[in-house]
Amino acid sequence: MASIRFANVLLESTPRALHFPTLYYRTDTPFRPTGEDGAWTLAEGGAVDFTTYFNALSVIKLRRYTRATAYRLRLQVKGAPCTITQTRATRLGLEPETLDETSVALPQTATWTDVVLDLTDDEQTVLAGFQLSAQGAVSMRDAYYEVDIDGDPRTVDLAIATTTFRKESFIRKNMQLIKRELLDSHTDISEHLTMHVVDNGKTLDPNESGDPRITISPNENVGGAGGFARGMIEAMEQSTPATHVLIMDDDVEVSPESIRRTYELLRMVNSEYEEAFVSGAMLNIEDTQLMREDTGYISPELGVCVPAKRQMLVSQYLDVVDNEAFNEEESIPADAHRYAAWWYCCIPMSVIRRVGLPLPVFVRYDDVEYGIRSHPKFMTMNGICVWHAKFEIRYNAGVERYQSTRNGMIAQMTTGLAPDFDTFLKGLHRQIDLEMRKFNYTDAELALDGFEDFLKGPKFIEQPVAQERFMRANRLKEQVVPFDELKQQAAEQGLVSFDPDRLTRQTVETDRPRSLQERAFDFVTHNGQRFVRDGQEGQDGSADYAIITHDGWAYPSGSIHGKNTIVSIDWASRKGVIRHKDVKRYREIVKRYKRDVAYFKKHRSRLEREYQEAAPKLESVDFWKQYLGMA
Repeated sequence: MASIRFANVLLESTPRALHFPTLYYRTDTPFRPTGEDGAWTLAEGGAVDFTTYFNALSVIKLRRYTRATAYRLRLQVKGAPCTITQTRATRLGLEPETLDETSVALPQTATWTDVVLDLTDDEQTVLAGFQLSAQGAVSMRDAYYEVDIDGDPRTVDLAIATTTFRKESFIRKNMQLIKRELLDSHTDISEHLTMHVVDNGKTLDPNESGDPRITISPNENVGGAGGFARGMIEAMEQSTPATHVLIMDDDVEVSPESIRRTYELLRMVNSEYEEAFVSGAMLNIEDTQLMREDTGYISPELGVCVPAKRQMLVSQYLDVVDNEAFNEEESIPADAHRYAAWWYCCIPMSVIRRVGLPLPVFVRYDDVEYGIRSHPKFMTMNGICVWHAKFEIRYNAGVERYQSTRNGMIAQMTTGLAPDFDTFLKGLHRQIDLEMRKFNYTDAELALDGFEDFLKGPKFIEQPVAQERFMRANRLKEQVVPFDELKQQAAEQGLVSFDPDRLTRQTVETDRPRSLQERAFDFVTHNGQRFVRDGQEGQDGSADYAIITHDGWAYPSGSIHGKNTIVSIDWASRKGVIRHKDVKRYREIVKRYKRDVAYFKKHRSRLEREYQEAAPKLESVDFWKQYLGMA
């Protein structure tokens, strides 16, 4: 039997902690840092509860993933008489239960006093936490959870692999954080951690880290897929080969404690989960408390990525409990495949050696395909997470229409993301239909560009064309303009009442219901573009227009019904674009779409065979070394 210091009680005075302290603790009395070796003080007595997202012990997950046999809390206290009591969270409890029989009462003390609290655990317990209560001012420090395990800890050598492209501020901050809090910590992880920064933008000094355990590798811009492939290779070939590779986005904020807990979890893992992926949750940078996803799956009907859980407000007790008690088997369809996104995903090297490296698809679906190809078990846990920018305020048609279309279809051919390829054909049809109903012919054509590049077969992506095709897609996508320029365009086109400075999110995002007759008309005519006379309606200066969100997935059917002009607004960037109905262009795209689908159906068997035969090569170390110029 061995004991492992698994999780430190995390207390921070960072902006996110100040905005949402209930991520860390709950109290109705002043509780603040006092600057004495990390001490925090309950200044006026009262009680503080740590049954929270970062500071409750997820015993339900530890029972499942590890060889844990017992749990305890250790901390030091000083000051007024106080009591430390275990709390526990159950599946349907409205608030933490205090287990009075576990209480440890301490008299007033002027020196730091060690406290050990053995934690009780049963099948009803989801989380174990603790409460500190006092009659006056009391301080605490160095609080952590210790776990006893059956047998010895596993040897873990963890390599962080991150790919960056001109996001120097994020990556420098994370390098400094990891060096200060982990590599220089003089704890076990400091002897078993390396970091590989793959610099696709070639904007970092390869020697600037100041630590041989953090390497910076200038790289061609081969996207996240190529950068992470290089990171995996470097981790595989470092002087002490890594046992696990932690894939992490460059534009995230991470708590070093999440990495530390990942490392300790891997040391304790049982045989059932020894090759599992650790999937860190994505919380929003803008909405610090909002958890968007920890794992996802491909919808068998739609071929799109779907979070396995609902969104959680992890500053709220009930969601903290539900997040750990949640059973993905009940929410994910039986014929769906699950994956872990690469904003924070720890992969065993044994899996990488067995299944290979990602496909050379630049960005999008590289992580999805890899997770489904590997078919691992997944480990998720409260407190293992990153903060990432909201997806909904950074919609990019170059990614969502070109990259996602092409890469999703490639991955379906090589790996089988959905039960049938027809799922992706239906998805292509939906994308094109949606964009053209909103008169966004440019991005409908972009989706067809992705489809046509997929039709070129695997030899196309074997060549170093990924960067050029991605840059082309971003040049060709619909371009939005700043509000002042948009206002001028609107005036020139007769939209005299349009004033972007008076817009609200309600104006932009609210739809109206359609009548049955309107729905039938839109279905038959595709919003007035099918079965109508030749010509380019809507460019006559009509003042009748719709205002809609620029979010490519939105379908404000009522707002756009019967309109010839649409003003699409990206409110987050204060930009927009004016679109006009163009029946001629609509027909050209429909004709192109039908031609492409006919070609696919004729060559489907050949494409399936070529992609499946090419996959082992595209996933190999030898191919990637050649592709990256490492050979």
